[in-house]
Amino acid sequence: MSDTVAEREAVGGEGIGGEDFRRALAVHAAGVVVVTARPEGVPVGLTATSFSSVSLKPPLVSFYVDQGSTTWPSLRKAELFAVNVLAGDQAEVAARFARKGVDRFAPPTRWSPGERGVPLLDGVSAHLVCTMHTQMEVGDHHLVVGLVNEARIGPAGRPLLYHGGRFGRFIPYP
Repeated sequence: MSDTVAEREAVGGEGIGGEDFRRALAVHAAGVVVVTARPEGVPVGLTATSFSSVSLKPPLVSFYVDQGSTTWPSLRKAELFAVNVLAGDQAEVAARFARKGVDRFAPPTRWSPGERGVPLLDGVSAHLVCTMHTQMEVGDHHLVVGLVNEARIGPAGRPLLYHGGRFGRFIPYP
């Protein structure tokens, strides 16, 4: 690795600047999910590319929410939430749930309430219905950990990815 200004600045303990960090992360492809919940009977949701498995025993997953999120104050009240793993043809769904000031659940969004009322998006690769397990502040984000209570696998297909600031599809290596 070369000795860049960003690397030299990081040695001081404060880390690199936000723009350098964003550019470095942009080369990492991430899966895309939409997290949905229905606290107090009102559906809420947001797009996340920070989704990750945490543990098999117990089955835990996590994602991060920016502290400035307008959805977080409602989402944090939810006892249950769903992680909707988006399929490769759902870039518009991801973009819609990332926008501010729109009714994310209005048409053209297709969804239905799950058995316990949690909004489940149509056409996704998988649904994971989770109980809120842990919430904590980490840097300028909230870490959310969920205990997976139910998993529904949709039709096999290619996942939606986020890379270089854009949504795209996975093309497998031959």
